[in-house]
Amino acid sequence: MSNINIQFYNSPYGKLMMGDYEGKLCLCDWFFRNKRKQIDNRVKSFLNAEYKESRTDLLENTELQLVEYFNGQRKEFDIPLHQTGTNFQKKVWNALQEISYGKTETYLGLSLKLENEKAIRAVAAANGDNAISIIVPCHRIIGSDSKPIGYAGGINTKLKLLKLEGALQGNQLELF
Repeated sequence: MSNINIQFYNSPYGKLMMGDYEGKLCLCDWFFRNKRKQIDNRVKSFLNAEYKESRTDLLENTELQLVEYFNGQRKEFDIPLHQTGTNFQKKVWNALQEISYGKTETYLGLSLKLENEKAIRAVAAANGDNAISIIVPCHRIIGSDSKPIGYAGGINTKLKLLKLEGALQGNQLELF
């Protein structure tokens, strides 16, 4: 069995758990989230690996890029990713990465981009199962009524991230 090298980063908005599997980021997730055990089990199962706390160049680079992001100095990440999920989940996560910094999308809008309007619940579930938060920007998904809904890091964190990115300018989300 191989290892997923993990380390923790205390971001300004909460503790993140990051994982490096063979030089690719497979985990960057809120440590205190409801699905912590489920996400960890899925990542370890897909990779047939166990967590080992260890610093790597990739994890140090990820932390550096996150610091730059939180300081408003980075809008895009250039970290190699290893997503662990079904083909459908990966399709959703790839579509999330096409939502630009400072923009938002709805579950319905994302479903339409995936050419399957009826998959809205499956899209929402895949969004919630994202194990690479911020870098795969699931926080940019809002409800069809423009209200913030569901986020592994919590709604307040989601709002802070959207505000950091300037996605709340002139938007009703500012009321929340």
